[in-house]
Amino acid sequence: MESPLYAAFILGLILGIKHALDADHLIAVSTIVSDTRNLKWASLIGAFWGLGHTTTLLVSGLLVIGLRITIPPRVALSLEFAVAVMLVFLGARLLWRSFREDGLHLHAHAHSPQTHAHFHEHEKPQEDHGHAHPFSSMHRPFIVGMVHGLAGSAALMLLVLATITSPLAGLAYILIFGIGSVGGMLALSSLIALPFILTARRFALLNQWIRLGAGVASVAFGFYLGWEIGFQQGLF
Repeated sequence: MESPLYAAFILGLILGIKHALDADHLIAVSTIVSDTRNLKWASLIGAFWGLGHTTTLLVSGLLVIGLRITIPPRVALSLEFAVAVMLVFLGARLLWRSFREDGLHLHAHAHSPQTHAHFHEHEKPQEDHGHAHPFSSMHRPFIVGMVHGLAGSAALMLLVLATITSPLAGLAYILIFGIGSVGGMLALSSLIALPFILTARRFALLNQWIRLGAGVASVAFGFYLGWEIGFQQGLF
């Protein structure tokens, strides 16, 4: 195997790991791991995100290599905008669960001579979130990973792929890139989940605030990304 090909494969692995560090990826995964209380399942959430991401890249790579299909710029922007919409949805869902399902409510209290408002966590039946989750619950991170794979953030991977002349080498590059993204997100999702897991049982109110922060961050970043793609980059 030629040394330039080795270099491309090493670059693909590094780019795959780095790709997992993108802000939209981390924010999206944080909204999903907020529901788990088990480090093993949190790491699997990241792995399934990477598998979904790699699946989309493989399909895209086959189209690029086999049919020489190129994605029009406007379609690429639309796919990136879909990521922004997804982030808003994931964040709004987490906020809804925090306020409506998890018992966090805002109350106003009068203390003479002032009135102030603050959050209360209402008592609710305790659930054991440490039990094994069925693998069917991994469909959400898999789908989220697929949506991210469609976005233009994978363009750098396809750009390097275009420099590889052999179709088999191109597919191997995609798989190596995918392995990097799976491994990177597996490790990162475990780290992201730690605050949720450590505060879940003994610091319930702090856990709720962390979940609220993750939800607000997802909604805010989704709107920012949508505004940037829609207006600054000219989708609309």
